[in-house]
Amino acid sequence: MTDDPFVTHRSLLFTVAYEMLGSAADAEDVLQESWLRWSAVDRAEVRDERAYLVRIVTRQALNQLRTMSRRRESYVGEWLPEPLLTSPDVAEDVELAESVSIAMLTVLETLGPTERAVFVLREVFDVSYDEIADAVGKTPAAVRQIAHRAKSHVAARRPRVAVDRAEQEAVVARFVAAINSGDLRGLMDVLAPDVVSVADGGGFVKGAARHPIRGADKLARYLVGGLAKLGLPFEARPTWVNGQLAIRGEVDGALAGAICFEIEGGRITRIYSIANPYKLGRMDEEAELAR
Repeated sequence: MTDDPFVTHRSLLFTVAYEMLGSAADAEDVLQESWLRWSAVDRAEVRDERAYLVRIVTRQALNQLRTMSRRRESYVGEWLPEPLLTSPDVAEDVELAESVSIAMLTVLETLGPTERAVFVLREVFDVSYDEIADAVGKTPAAVRQIAHRAKSHVAARRPRVAVDRAEQEAVVARFVAAINSGDLRGLMDVLAPDVVSVADGGGFVKGAARHPIRGADKLARYLVGGLAKLGLPFEARPTWVNGQLAIRGEVDGALAGAICFEIEGGRITRIYSIANPYKLGRMDEEAELAR
């Protein structure tokens, strides 16, 4: 046991950094830098330790976001967030699960750094406008305007349909059965006609699509054909990724990718496939997330 507030709130601080960055590796870097700054603080001057720590992490994450935006300009293919293995319990907190879903983090990528920070702190962690203003270096009035603009932006792009767990499990089970057996017809039946698939191989995965694939027929044939060309056994297994039921893909018994879905009307409307090997380091140990 420890009475260090940083350790006490570490899961919360990691979640704040991860939601702002979409990268567990970068979130850990932010926490490391934040710890160094916290260790130099005179604790007697800190009234609200949790708020103070969130402010430190937010500032470091903003610095990291600006660095990352430059780095992504040279990224090969589509960029998707780094997937996290999560326990089924995360899904029980509906708001947390939605906020860390690959679908939501992908939407947050369309916000500017300050807008993203404001949205995450306000909508996910219910931080006051005054505290957010202190963290991002804006006035409370400006933060209110940014929050309103960011919320409208996200609302126009986020998945609109809530899917209950039974439907989610049924759809994922159908996809798993079809992909494992190479059932082209079964795949087409579980995919919405206008399905969109986005893959992130980072330039490291042979055959990974560098642009979105659209349409059930085209996507089903791409998946079945691509797996047939592997020449190695492939297995898809249900797992929990970022608070959502998803798939762990293995080639010859080794982790090859995480596949997440958006579902509507009993069919898959969008697929996110993360196969960049440098993004799969958090798929073997459950992440500790908290609000």
